Amino acid sequence: MELSKPRGTRDFLFEEMKQRKHVENILKNVFENYAYQEIKTPLFEDLSLFTKKSGEQIVEQLYNFKDKSERELTLRPEITAPVARLYMNNLQKSAKPIKMYYYGSCFRYERPQKGRYRQFWQFGCELIGGKAPESEAEVLAMAADSLNNLNLNGYEIHIGHLGIVRGLLKEANIDKDKQEKIMLLIDKAEIENLKQYLKENNIDNKITKILLKIIELKGGIDVLDEVTKEVSDKKIVLDALNEFKLLINTLNDFGINKFAENTEFVINLGIARGLDYYTGMVFEVYVPELGAQKQICGGGTYNLIENFGGEQVESTGFAFGFDRLIGALNYQNKDFNISAAADVFVVPINENTRSKSFNIAQKLRRNGISTEVDLSNRKFKKILNYANYLKVKYVILVGERDLKENNVTIKNMETGNQEIISIDKITQYMQEL
Repeated sequence: MELSKPRGTRDFLFEEMKQRKHVENILKNVFENYAYQEIKTPLFEDLSLFTKKSGEQIVEQLYNFKDKSERELTLRPEITAPVARLYMNNLQKSAKPIKMYYYGSCFRYERPQKGRYRQFWQFGCELIGGKAPESEAEVLAMAADSLNNLNLNGYEIHIGHLGIVRGLLKEANIDKDKQEKIMLLIDKAEIENLKQYLKENNIDNKITKILLKIIELKGGIDVLDEVTKEVSDKKIVLDALNEFKLLINTLNDFGINKFAENTEFVINLGIARGLDYYTGMVFEVYVPELGAQKQICGGGTYNLIENFGGEQVESTGFAFGFDRLIGALNYQNKDFNISAAADVFVVPINENTRSKSFNIAQKLRRNGISTEVDLSNRKFKKILNYANYLKVKYVILVGERDLKENNVTIKNMETGNQEIISIDKITQYMQEL
């Protein structure tokens, strides 16, 4: 019987895991510098957690099942809803704001294609109970710092505000169901279908013209001046626009003042995010050179907790599509600073020194030095070949003649230089190297 991995999943071997761990550690360091604390939620949840948020139609995209007690469960398709559930179960009475970050796998039953898998990973955060615009500015700054610390080039952070478009639709007295359909078409960038839908539903020509112009606007601060001219008589839209302007000004305090042509920050009022629990600022991160797989991150301000029966509490969060982030870094041939399998390889010269080799290896390991030792009874030359295969920089040659004087020989595999060191000083010597 041929065994193969399930469709839409992947195996990660040694080098890939080192890459992923390297990126994970950088992101964790950035997030923790902003005082976020790590959480974990279950891989599976009650099915209702996601159908309540996204509707019954989402079931087609889920790995859902009944357990032995006939409970309807599903593998999580994303982590924001589980975080909201965690908050309601454990943290409602906690002092706010609450800053959390997470890293974990998610599952969706979709057609596998390049950059899209049935098991994928998200690295993200939620800031619950923070006040706009300061909390939004901090989240955006943290996203930018993450990408800068990863040395990712050519990324663009597109920032919008849902209140502007939603306010325009509300001013036009468009009912909620039609609003959500319009927002979905904007999110998918299906402009021709949007035009057709607006026409079929007899949406006011003036509103249609303003809407189509607004969602195409991208650029610097001047974009907001153009919008102001278009909506000067629409109070709801102007209120949202003023909130957005306040956010842009607050970003200056967080070191982000690059809203100008040819910079990584872009005002983009065509971002809709497609989910009705987003209420204010929204943003997405693109790496244009990746083409169809250019989006590597998305987030914004939302009020999901109220949808689940909790109190109204403003939250802001985002998640990196971790797999696409890795893909972007690989596309740019980034150095992942991957270390060898071990710092040192202890090599017995012959059978008589094997026992002492194990003793030396254990001593090094217990002092925090990553150490390999021959476990296959290879001949001396083959052990050295294997050490080269593992890219180990130093080998400790354990020979009978050296042992009589309580010494070993340490060889640098890159330069070929050798040095005789007392066994009592091996640990200190290796730590200094």
